[in-house]
Amino acid sequence: MENVVVLGSNSLAGSYFIDAALSAGLTVLGISRSPENPCPFSAYAGNVSIDRFTFFQADLNTEFDDIWALILDRKPMAIVDFAGQGMVAPSWEHPWQWYQTNVVAKSRLHRALVGQSWLRYYVRASTPEVYGHHDGLISSTEVMNPTTPYAVSHAAIDMNLKVYHRQYGFPSVIARFANFYGPGQKLYRIIPRAFYCAVSRTKLPLHGGGHAVRAFIHGRDVAQALLTLVDRGQYGGIYHFSTDEFLTIRELVALCGTITGTVFDDLVEITQDRPGKDKAYMMDDSETRQELGWNPEINFKSGLMDCFDWTKKHWDTISSEPLDYIHQP
Repeated sequence: MENVVVLGSNSLAGSYFIDAALSAGLTVLGISRSPENPCPFSAYAGNVSIDRFTFFQADLNTEFDDIWALILDRKPMAIVDFAGQGMVAPSWEHPWQWYQTNVVAKSRLHRALVGQSWLRYYVRASTPEVYGHHDGLISSTEVMNPTTPYAVSHAAIDMNLKVYHRQYGFPSVIARFANFYGPGQKLYRIIPRAFYCAVSRTKLPLHGGGHAVRAFIHGRDVAQALLTLVDRGQYGGIYHFSTDEFLTIRELVALCGTITGTVFDDLVEITQDRPGKDKAYMMDDSETRQELGWNPEINFKSGLMDCFDWTKKHWDTISSEPLDYIHQP
């Protein structure tokens, strides 16, 4: 039975991908530096094929040899990479930590993987933040113009994969996604935080008034996109995955308020925007849809309803979770 390794398996998208991969008949090894997510923050916990999943806690920065030994033992046909320092604002305070994890540690792994005949795909989940602000649709050939240390680190490792593919034929594929969402997401993200604040009748900090434009893609659609790439993505390719529903963060929060029956002004308080925040990311994924036949299946409002139902169902657990991101070096 074919197997895959998932780096950053505790991430929301990683968790949904594991669930989909198990359902597709794959054997999965998940690696993350944090302890494995408990239910209800795990999308795969209830999968009927959970016996084909193994979790290993390790940090790519400090435990590379252990991770490499596991990969060599498994000889996966694909590695799907969600790992890395994942928040934007703290990257201004500790930029070297973003470069160490997202660039230095990853580039060491890429070099070790060169020439390994058993590896058919290395798929990296990237971000539109590498492009910086754009008023219109962004094509996959757009020149990168990062505006934060977080985005610089992602642009750098994407470029590393590009040159490795050119020089060594490294089987890399880069997938850039709209913002992830779905049941199980941690509360420091905007959608679960909005529902938490609505239920608890507390204020949601709305940075800069919420005028930035984004798109949101459900974890299940992300998982199917990645399964498609592992099956037939073009080596060296850059793929965009998004929806056609672009909206401001303010509009998003208002929609969450409508779902919960909460008046917008009662839900939010306007706060200062984060440094370097780009005004809009609107990726054009028409080429991806044409080439791969992929389309998002989760209606956005239905997906938000699922998130709200998840919040209510697991309130006793969720309400004890930290609201803010806790940075780990």
